[in-house]
Amino acid sequence: MSRVKGGTVTHARHKKVVKAAKGYYGRRKNTFKVAAQAVDKANQYATRDRKNRKRNFRALWIQRINAAVRAHDEALTYSRFINGLNLAGIEVDRKVLADLAVNEPEAFAAIVDQAKAKLNA
Repeated sequence: MSRVKGGTVTHARHKKVVKAAKGYYGRRKNTFKVAAQAVDKANQYATRDRKNRKRNFRALWIQRINAAVRAHDEALTYSRFINGLNLAGIEVDRKVLADLAVNEPEAFAAIVDQAKAKLNA
């Protein structure tokens, strides 16, 4: 029976890890053992931060909406605006509201007016 060495498979696996570590600093980019640790840690960060990115964008949208609402009417806050939208039956998510506030202020102003009308009614 002939002896089987895993050279081809091992080389391919090492090459894959070192390729993923391209751009890292020092031995992390070319030494397999250190590169494997660095790539594993990078994947942990990537997995965690996919959730964090959603949180960060939601916070950004809320800040943009709040700033646009207050620019339109200083007495109106973000939370009262969202309450007015719910009372008016307007179902627009925060991403779209923030985009409207930045790119189409006239349309956003119309939505703010509808929310204010429902709050005052």
